Amino acid sequence: MTGYGRANFSLGSTDFTVEITSVNQRGLAVSVSAPSDWMPDAERLIVGLVRENAARGKVSVSVRYAASAGSAAFSWDAVAVENAVRELEKCACTLKSRGYMKDFLLSSEMLLRLAELHRTGSGTLPAFTDAEVAESVSACVREALGKFVEMRGEEGAALEKDFRERLARLRNWAGKIREAAAGTVEAHRNALRTRLTTLGLEIDLDDPRFLKEIAVFADRCDIAEELTRLESHFNQFETCLNEEECGRKLDFICQEILREFNTIGSKANNAAVTRCVVEAKNEQERLREQVQNVE
Repeated sequence: MTGYGRANFSLGSTDFTVEITSVNQRGLAVSVSAPSDWMPDAERLIVGLVRENAARGKVSVSVRYAASAGSAAFSWDAVAVENAVRELEKCACTLKSRGYMKDFLLSSEMLLRLAELHRTGSGTLPAFTDAEVAESVSACVREALGKFVEMRGEEGAALEKDFRERLARLRNWAGKIREAAAGTVEAHRNALRTRLTTLGLEIDLDDPRFLKEIAVFADRCDIAEELTRLESHFNQFETCLNEEECGRKLDFICQEILREFNTIGSKANNAAVTRCVVEAKNEQERLREQVQNVE
């Protein structure tokens, strides 16, 4: 699920910003960008806090810092940054001439990273092992996570509404399949009798051979069990929407729904049923794609 959260805190003459973003992904992957002096302790703390609040998604956490307004504790070395940019441009030109990349564009994020690597002055970051530092970072990350979770909750509510609407459509297609399949055996019996008559073969409708053929066909194209299981899957899906961290379970139920529709399609000897199955599978695929966004 997508989400965003941001919070700030200060330590001495340094201001810090924690920013959390996420995009959709089947599992959970957390990446942390923090001052190098604080790694890997900061990463370990932040990853643990994120895992307490998210189960799926590609989550990125950034901890940035800058001198407080009016502070002269440190500054960026503009000459060193400019030299670094020139070296990057040379490297990019070489790679471009060899066909490895296109034009080199310096983004604001890249410029900021270069500037952070070339600080001057007497300001240094306090050690992360300092209890006050770890507590400040933890509190700020929790605040950003609160906003992050709130945004994901709003998206979840919208997804739930969409799920219920798509589930209603699938139920409707299942009902149409049931109706279309009702006359399949009778249609086959009439078609078989017509073909035999066309061939000049008179046959008694009570002939055991004729009745056996109809019975075998009826058994082969019977989809009552599949329709019953479909209704069960629909009910399970709806119940699961009220559970916490239901994404994987919903994904499994979606697979089972598709399995039943595939079986119905393979057993159907009815064009109307086949058309309904195709439409139902299209709707199921849209539902499955949305389920990938849910924890």
